[in-house]
Amino acid sequence: MSGKEKLNIVGLCGSLRAGSLNHALLRTLPDLAPDRMSITEAPSIGKIPLYNADLQNQSGFPAEVTALADAVRAADGVIIVSPEYNYSVPGVLKNALDWVSRVEDQPFKAKPVCLQSVSPGTLGGARMQYHLRQVMVFLGADVFTTPEVFVGGAMQKFDEETLALTDEGTREFVSKQLGAFAAYVDRLSA
Repeated sequence: MSGKEKLNIVGLCGSLRAGSLNHALLRTLPDLAPDRMSITEAPSIGKIPLYNADLQNQSGFPAEVTALADAVRAADGVIIVSPEYNYSVPGVLKNALDWVSRVEDQPFKAKPVCLQSVSPGTLGGARMQYHLRQVMVFLGADVFTTPEVFVGGAMQKFDEETLALTDEGTREFVSKQLGAFAAYVDRLSA
């Protein structure tokens, strides 16, 4: 086996909503990942204050920002699962990235990053992913390219009550992406 025997991946969700299908997908990832990939959820980004340079200069980095930066830094790779808001990245996710972009020893620099999105629409969050790729390029991340996961028509792919991902084709495709991402992480760490 090439690369590390066990890959520790941190998963970050761009939605705060309790019934978020993006968060439901993130919770499903450990079941779909290769055996050698461990996926844990990143610290919550919901309590990170809006970025303000004055706040940073007066108080330093909030504990939530430091926790997120530390989790990303310690991981072998990051998976970001996020909805699309107004054709772009949700404000809460962009805000978290804006804060983390300012910490020393930039945690996303040369970090393998995989993107996924879920949407009730047919495009599955594609525009958000394209915008998020631009942000990640600025941070120096190594963004995984293919296969891409855009879960469109999500209302028919998740159980309405449990939010479990029930669509077998989607489960297989996400699993395929996770396997390819593991190989990508291996190549970058070689």
